[in-house]
Amino acid sequence: MVFTDLYKKALNFEFLTIEEGLLLYEKSSLDELIYNANNLRQAHKPGNIVTWQIDRNVNITNACISQCKFCNFYKKPNDKDVYVTSIDEYKQKIEELFRLGGDQLLLQGGLHPKLKLDFYTNLFSELKSLYPNIKLHALGPPEIVHIARLEKKSYKEIMEALIDSGLDSLPGAGAEILCDRVRKSISPVKANARQWLDVMREAHKLNIATSATMMFGHIETKKERIEHLIALRNVQAERPESSPGFLAFIAWPFQDENTDLQKESGISNEVRSEEYIRTVAISRIMLPNIQNIQASWLTVGKDVAQICLHAGANDFGSIMIEENVVSSAGASFKFDAEGIQIAIREAGFVPKLRNQKYELIPYSLDGIKN
Repeated sequence: MVFTDLYKKALNFEFLTIEEGLLLYEKSSLDELIYNANNLRQAHKPGNIVTWQIDRNVNITNACISQCKFCNFYKKPNDKDVYVTSIDEYKQKIEELFRLGGDQLLLQGGLHPKLKLDFYTNLFSELKSLYPNIKLHALGPPEIVHIARLEKKSYKEIMEALIDSGLDSLPGAGAEILCDRVRKSISPVKANARQWLDVMREAHKLNIATSATMMFGHIETKKERIEHLIALRNVQAERPESSPGFLAFIAWPFQDENTDLQKESGISNEVRSEEYIRTVAISRIMLPNIQNIQASWLTVGKDVAQICLHAGANDFGSIMIEENVVSSAGASFKFDAEGIQIAIREAGFVPKLRNQKYELIPYSLDGIKN
């Protein structure tokens, strides 16, 4: 009876408490979680459409002072193989992206100690000058916090300058688990939980579309996962009525291969298929004010991601023309445009290409239509 009452509350778009969410997450049957999460998905996104995207993840630099223990990608600023992506390299990558039917760059990098605000504003302005139609889904809260610290300016001032130079939307990078106990251990130099959330609060006041993420399956507890979801839900509830806020939530399991967490602490990714599906389902239930839930095929593979489309998820993410961070820690699944559409159809849904604002856009390339 308790579960029935909680699911009724969830289906009325009411906010479940930490204790209620944890009870469902840990004790409810998987079938019940899937069934109710799917009903909520249908309430948000009725019908049989699953969205997908074409974009490219370009790393601005691999130099970083954050020293996250789950990251194999970063280099110390003085390492010999540190790079900053050149304009000529951006040109090559953007032109290939356009040929493949995409129009968005996911621009991320490390916390470089010498790249200040003018570097990013000049970069964004130049890219927009060269390619006026390119969409820049760029940086993330830890980078905003880092630049603000270097410049001794507010998050608002930093983001206003970035918007003026071409920033279109802000990814939810660097959230990991929004709990300082966890963050102090796995990413001690990166933005703390309050700073991450405060950047997003300011972004929403500036009407920047954002996304939210969670990397789980390392040292956090299940209760801390639920607390993470509630923190996101609260920030979303605070946004101005005119603001798009968090357009989507994406969770993925920690990728452990050769990371410091694995080598030094013996911590491995033990998130199996059922737990990932449970996590997608509970995120739909705990986040009634975020419309889109994405299944992370990149980290869990096609089969599990397809099940998640019946467990609350309505989006299959991007074909990820280029991705260097989680793949450096063991994520090895790949999709092209044809493959991602086939996977969505195999799961019983109709694939539709979208942009970052989750607007449907026509797609017809190499005879593949949706």
